[in-house]
Amino acid sequence: MPILLFLLDTSASMNQRTYLGTTYLDVAKGAVEVFMKLRARDPASRGDRYMLVTFDDPPYGVKAGWKENHATFMCELKNLQASGLTTLGHALRTSFDLLNLNRLVSGIDNYGQGRNPFFLEPSVIITITDGNKLTHSTGVPDELHLPLNSPLAGSELTKEPFRWDQRLFALVLRLPGAVAPNNEQLGSVPTDESAITQMCEVTGGRSYCVRTQRMLNQCLESLVQKVQSGVVINFEKTGPDPPLVGEENSVESSRSMSSFSPQLWHSCHKLIYVRPNPKTGVPVGHWPIPESFWPDQNSPTLPPRTAHPVVRFSCVDCEPMVIDKLPFDKYELEPSPLTQYILERKSPHMCWQVFVSSSGKQNDLGHPFGYLKASTTLTCVNLFVMPYNYPVLLPLLDDLFKVHKLKPNLKWRQAFEMYLKTMPPYYLLPLKKALRMMGAPNLIADTMDCGLSYSVISYLKKLSQQVCTPCIIYFTEYINTHFSYILSL
Repeated sequence: MPILLFLLDTSASMNQRTYLGTTYLDVAKGAVEVFMKLRARDPASRGDRYMLVTFDDPPYGVKAGWKENHATFMCELKNLQASGLTTLGHALRTSFDLLNLNRLVSGIDNYGQGRNPFFLEPSVIITITDGNKLTHSTGVPDELHLPLNSPLAGSELTKEPFRWDQRLFALVLRLPGAVAPNNEQLGSVPTDESAITQMCEVTGGRSYCVRTQRMLNQCLESLVQKVQSGVVINFEKTGPDPPLVGEENSVESSRSMSSFSPQLWHSCHKLIYVRPNPKTGVPVGHWPIPESFWPDQNSPTLPPRTAHPVVRFSCVDCEPMVIDKLPFDKYELEPSPLTQYILERKSPHMCWQVFVSSSGKQNDLGHPFGYLKASTTLTCVNLFVMPYNYPVLLPLLDDLFKVHKLKPNLKWRQAFEMYLKTMPPYYLLPLKKALRMMGAPNLIADTMDCGLSYSVISYLKKLSQQVCTPCIIYFTEYINTHFSYILSL
């Protein structure tokens, strides 16, 4: 169920008129309505949840949140007025806090236990602003800053205010006031140069510099296509570049290598698509992406994680590994210089292993937890997520079924125990579940724990059972404000 949060600039400068004869705020309201009509063409939009936030001071900025229905959203949108300051940083923080309100209760982030791409709440924030100077009650800041403090308990567990399934896009209105542009260029809409652009890119989104009504319509069509179920990952190359594919492909390989500067495909900040199950409409998966630390039972706290995991890929060609009945997860990568580079190598039967640094007990790079592989038809690149250190586990399981017939000898058991010691303890539960599906339910003892200390487990449990007091105050004031407004009508 995608969440579509519109953050509208309601500062006084949004009252300026465009060559269309309407104000910037009118254009913004119209853009929201057009987006909703375009989105309604997709049958998947029936599960959409719409939210509306403005630049008004807290708690008055949240016009439609978790409790409000579609009629309330449309009524609040219609009644918006432009006055006040361009407090973009505070408005963005309010928007992220609103989206994150229920995550600790639902346990969707699974702190300290690996990141599950299939546990997600895909959210798109669409900011519509005129891109004017940021203003605040204390002055005119040169840079965009989001408040560091959040009323949400547990917000310290993630370094950034956003999460890996939340992306920010911005429509920056640059429509002239007097004369319609003469030479309107067709093609892609450029990014804007305002303060919000960098914030958009950090989350995996982008900004659009909108100069005409036609460009605005083009942007809205583009944004509708951006509503995808997925999570953002930082893919970083580790080790040397790959050799040329072969003599018959050497010319093409040389061309592909020279087509991109090293920085483009060496480091990509892109989405992996998490498709819902066609029958249930809910994503299904088995294996997490490992944490960037080894769980310590003696640590009273968890280290804060980055919003986007850094997944390192090695360019050493390996044969993809699978065995019968062992589940694996497969995610398509959003097109990028990395996917184009892999596809141009035309090696669909080879793969590149992926790692998360410091995920292992001793190895700095950690052990592989999956691989990147081009599809057989060379139309896309997929991330295969496997059990941790799968090159050791899969041959062991293959021998268990084919050689030992589910009756392993002492040597096999010792090798399996050694493998378990290299695996982060939070993989025990999914591995036990997978072995049960394969017909070997008793290989892992029930007494094995998740590797977290008692104080960390207690803290996470407490967070899941409580509602943050500042949040109660914040949203109580918000409800009271709207109730008073209704009474006055």
